[in-house]
Amino acid sequence: MINAIVTKFRQIMARRKSPIGRYDRKNKTRHSLALYTCIGLVGGILALLLMTSPGLTQKPQLQQPLLVATRVIPPFVITDKGELSGFSIDLWRSIANQIGIEYKFIEYSSVPELLSAIKDKKANLGIAAISITAERQQDFDFSLPILAGGLQIMVRNSETNNSAFLNILQLFFSTSLLQVIGIALVLIVVAAHIIWLFERHHQNGMVSKSYFPGIFKACWWAAATLATQADEMPKGVLGRLVGIVWMFIGVLFVAYFTASATTSLTVQQLQGDIKTIDDLPGKVVATTAGSTAAAYLREHKISVLEVTKIEQAYNALQTKKADAVVFDAPVLLFYAANEGKGKVEIVGSILREESYGIILPNNSPYRKPINQALLSLKENGTYQSLYDKWFNAEKS
Repeated sequence: MINAIVTKFRQIMARRKSPIGRYDRKNKTRHSLALYTCIGLVGGILALLLMTSPGLTQKPQLQQPLLVATRVIPPFVITDKGELSGFSIDLWRSIANQIGIEYKFIEYSSVPELLSAIKDKKANLGIAAISITAERQQDFDFSLPILAGGLQIMVRNSETNNSAFLNILQLFFSTSLLQVIGIALVLIVVAAHIIWLFERHHQNGMVSKSYFPGIFKACWWAAATLATQADEMPKGVLGRLVGIVWMFIGVLFVAYFTASATTSLTVQQLQGDIKTIDDLPGKVVATTAGSTAAAYLREHKISVLEVTKIEQAYNALQTKKADAVVFDAPVLLFYAANEGKGKVEIVGSILREESYGIILPNNSPYRKPINQALLSLKENGTYQSLYDKWFNAEKS
């Protein structure tokens, strides 16, 4: 095709040199248009060849500064007096330095808020401890994995759970026991007044005719009988009928109280027996709302206490509002080795393996340079240094 264009060009130039073409204004104009057309075609073909040539294409210019969404989730993201640090923060700073681009961090309180910010184009990308899932892949792009992890179970320290004194102390101050005691006091007062009314006119009655101290004696009798320890019986017929009914009520009350106390202590004991996912049904498990852990627990029909921040889940576990916490293993391990040391322990193996990545909008121009920078950091040892800094078990 190019050869044909060159031949045509030569023919036109030859005609321009001929006497006829030199003085023919119409032919001159027509030949000039043809010349310009040929030059335009040649230029267009050359431009197309340059655009399709892999070696000659230019890299897309990256927008500056990038808005990077993140959220506090130790050890990935840690805040101290307004300064951010952590594995994900250090890793992103290394990636940005490798690319040569400016950036600005924007903090969000939860994963749903972070994802919404990226979807609404309020941020160019997000980095923290964001799991790569098939569902999220439909609406977002992900970088290459920055860390492999998964979900794990954290419970209170077994030594604390098995403390008999603390369990009994908690039982005595539990809401259910206080309710039972309140009902018992009301029943004793009612039974004491009934027996006092029936016995006060009996010649050999066990209570005095006057309200005081007669009612105190009647209350003592009602309480002792409720506990099946009555040492005296009413003397009148009506009083004895009331006494018999009251003794049956006492037997039922003692049985109910014993069953409630036994159940409560058994539940407290069983809380220390959580080892695998099979032990979680029937327990209250805390995790953050909108997380992959919450979805996993609902899939397995496990009662979920969803909170905004993972710190609230830790507090629910310590105050016994939750029996366990299920969340990302690296996060739980960091807490157990630092702030929660001696208070909690990690049990069982990884429930479901997950990888964490940098999240971007679909078709983001930043995905390729980020992946290239991430691969370079893994090859030159920078990534391994950051991993050892934040996840080395001995240092933690």
